[in-house]
Amino acid sequence: MSFKKTTLFFIIFFFASLHFLVSGQRKSSLDDLASLKSYQSKRVSSYDRAGKNADRLVIKPGETAVIARIEGAGIIKHIWVTISCKDPMLRRNAVLRMYWDKEENPSIECPIGDFFGQGWGEKYSLISLPLAAAPKSGNAMNCYFPMPFGNGALMTVENQSEEQIDAFYFYIDYEKHDSLDPGLGRFHAFWNRELTEPLPEGENEWSVLGPQKANIDGARNYFIANIEGKGHFVGINYYVDSPSPIWYGEGDDMFFIDGEKWPPSLHGTGTEDFFNSSWCPKEIYMHPYFGYPRINNETGWLGRTHCYRFFLESPIAFEKSLKATIEHGHNNCLTLDLVTVAYWYQREPHKPFPKMKPKEERQNMEAIGPVQIHKWRDAWRKSLGSQKLWGNEKKKNGD
Repeated sequence: MSFKKTTLFFIIFFFASLHFLVSGQRKSSLDDLASLKSYQSKRVSSYDRAGKNADRLVIKPGETAVIARIEGAGIIKHIWVTISCKDPMLRRNAVLRMYWDKEENPSIECPIGDFFGQGWGEKYSLISLPLAAAPKSGNAMNCYFPMPFGNGALMTVENQSEEQIDAFYFYIDYEKHDSLDPGLGRFHAFWNRELTEPLPEGENEWSVLGPQKANIDGARNYFIANIEGKGHFVGINYYVDSPSPIWYGEGDDMFFIDGEKWPPSLHGTGTEDFFNSSWCPKEIYMHPYFGYPRINNETGWLGRTHCYRFFLESPIAFEKSLKATIEHGHNNCLTLDLVTVAYWYQREPHKPFPKMKPKEERQNMEAIGPVQIHKWRDAWRKSLGSQKLWGNEKKKNGD
């Protein structure tokens, strides 16, 4: 059996046989299908109200379109979206917002592509349990995170592109309930981006420039989310663009629960370890809970890599707060273009998100390639006197 067929068989088998422990018994996720339901099945979609085939919205530049406004109580169970626009960065330039229970501040605010697991404005396949990007070529974006609301839900899309969205197709499938269990949290998604700063002594990963220092407080870590209230963290999409061939993933994850000091309750051993892989991976791999749907194809780990992990079996619970962070290289020694989307549930009201970076600050960094690497080599040759050099020589003093 080929690798592709084996992988497909595993995925089908996994989803078909997904199970969990209930009262000490092994139970299939399909067992509850026979239980009769008491909710109403409802949908908001972009179908043509005139009964024709123009089943889409057109969203002009600068316009914010109301995609759905739902009254009462319910649970959104599935969102499907596909978009046509001349702007190649539309997935980063269109912003998705969702509001629960008449709140003024959005509980979801994120560039639409990044939310669905598509980084850098790109389109590529994604297979996970809560999020998927499906054919054709990753154009069909899907979300299966359940999103409860007790007093209304609002979904908008703002087109911050200079191009018109010619076609915005969508389904929003939800259950309408008379009331909700008061123990249900509200779904949140927060987008962040940072061009990280290296250490003063340089980008000293793997101790290539000398001994590395320790990180004993996590103060300079990259912020994934800074949450206040009671809830549980359920996942992250992590989009890293590395301007260097050196391995980007020595950074440890550190999750500080309820205001605790370093070392936190959850302290990891490296970025690839946090994303459930090992030994500096560079291959496409997609599991329902974690994976690498997009990898770099340059020298070393130069360029763009997308990692994801979802804590679906045991979400990270917190009573008062959660500060989710990760190092950018060991002891935060590397310059990286990091973009993350954090997903969690919590009791409202939530702490308002920082102001979304303007469109100009959400664009991709220029790609580093063979020409830049060759220029680095030329600068290194000149630093050693422009003699005949192979590439691994050192100065006479050993520097």
